Amino acid sequence: MKKIGFIGVGIMGKSMVRNLMKRGYALSIYARSKEKVEDVIAEGAVFHPSIAACVKDCDAVITIVGFPQDVEQVYLGGGGILAHAKAGAYLIDMTTSSPKLAQTIYQQAARQGLHSLDAPVTGGDIGAKNGTLAILVGGGEPDFQACLPIFEAMGQNIRYQGPAGCGQHAKLANQIMIAGTISGLCEAMAYAQKKGLNVQTLLDSVSTGAAASRQLDTVSPKILAENYSPGFFIKHFIKDMKLARDEAAASGLELEVLATALANYESLEQEGLGDLGTQALIKHYQ
Repeated sequence: MKKIGFIGVGIMGKSMVRNLMKRGYALSIYARSKEKVEDVIAEGAVFHPSIAACVKDCDAVITIVGFPQDVEQVYLGGGGILAHAKAGAYLIDMTTSSPKLAQTIYQQAARQGLHSLDAPVTGGDIGAKNGTLAILVGGGEPDFQACLPIFEAMGQNIRYQGPAGCGQHAKLANQIMIAGTISGLCEAMAYAQKKGLNVQTLLDSVSTGAAASRQLDTVSPKILAENYSPGFFIKHFIKDMKLARDEAAASGLELEVLATALANYESLEQEGLGDLGTQALIKHYQ
């Protein structure tokens, strides 16, 4: 596979496109606003004005868009991927989306002789830039093996999770963990500040103990610097937590920590802060 179509060239997507081009893949891209992707066009990506034109000659198509409704539109709409992908193409959705939608796309793709994988990622904008993303893949295992070189251009920890939808279930489990971790970190920082501790000293002290975490390492410096620019948008995290909540409820699970974190983030979105990064949860406690 040499030619890849890429739809969703945003904060994550731009770095992923760049890393694919570094590995020698020819990239065709589609974005709703050409002006926002002029930088990667200048670096060699070929822009197309429609999804149909972008995907028609591609060996593989990668999508990483915002919400499940966006995934549904780009795959199942009349001008979408399934209507225009060439026979035998591999379709890789890297959006965090609905497991049920992933299964629907897989089934329809199979009927058309196409190979569909749900492959959401974790690692944020830094992982995308450095090519160190963790990639959680659901679908047919032979298709996973066929696409492994593509995944290796974008990530390092790449694991097959099971049949269609399992990549999405794995990512939702990841988001449940992150929701609890960021919440605990923000509560600890708020507590330390109220008690008159030097928060930086506290964080340095616990960073090598049992409270150590990737979120402590990456999120706390941003909070201390009052840097709320998005590596990952609050509005997208809310979407992920809602998906996890609904999937849990469908299996008879009540996840109290997730529910609390979701409610706190939703209160920030209602204040107009949905476009800030997830570290802005600290504002809830301030």
